[in-house]
Amino acid sequence: MAQEENIKEILIFDVWGDYAHFRRGYTTTSPLTFSIPPRTALCGLIGAILGLGKNNNEYLKHFKLEQAKIGLRLLNPVKKVRIAENLIHTKKGEGCEGIGMNIIKKRTQIDFEFLKDPRYRIYFWHADNELYNKLKSNLIEHKTVYTPCLGLSENIANFKFVGEIDVIMKTSEAGFSQIHSVLPIEKVLEKNGIKFDLRKEYFSLRLPVELNQERIVTKYSDVLFERNGSPIEVKMKERYLEVSYGDGRKEQIVFVE
Repeated sequence: MAQEENIKEILIFDVWGDYAHFRRGYTTTSPLTFSIPPRTALCGLIGAILGLGKNNNEYLKHFKLEQAKIGLRLLNPVKKVRIAENLIHTKKGEGCEGIGMNIIKKRTQIDFEFLKDPRYRIYFWHADNELYNKLKSNLIEHKTVYTPCLGLSENIANFKFVGEIDVIMKTSEAGFSQIHSVLPIEKVLEKNGIKFDLRKEYFSLRLPVELNQERIVTKYSDVLFERNGSPIEVKMKERYLEVSYGDGRKEQIVFVE
């Protein structure tokens, strides 16, 4: 939080697509998706827009928790569908005598779980001004180096720059605050820290937050969100950020870490 006190403005942009799939690592024969993109997936998306190196997962070194701050808000409700996909056998052997696609005869049909019509708002700050300004320039020009996608390469994403917006630090003090972004539970007061609304649908997920260049997860976080993207009323342990738009709208957010 000490570093966040120095954050005066952040980049905000929206991303969306027809489908998304953020695979749960423990699933095998029937791939399931996380209900929201993990921070690690957002690092890949931002890295694609920037064109950061993919060899040896070089891009991951730019997204360590102490240097890159990323927040996420749901703009569309979480909806899931199952789609059967034909996976081909690419190993040499019976029915796969060559590398030509027309030669491959063996296929396996697997049900994939996808998110339907996902749309997210991403909040971003980086300690490296050069990287920060390059992302800002690419977002403004709607320019990307690699094709951005939502989890899988076939789930191509579009994006729109919302703005570079000033932020201020806020505290819950004695009352509740409305947080519009997804929320790491560790940042909420343990006792009576959440005001539940029976009209809302609350979910929590344990998500990977940071990867090293060997793609080993170095941190997980339990994240709370409302399925339809509604704000959650909580008492925060620590300060959070308030974003003020020119039309009077405000959003209270925290970074995923």
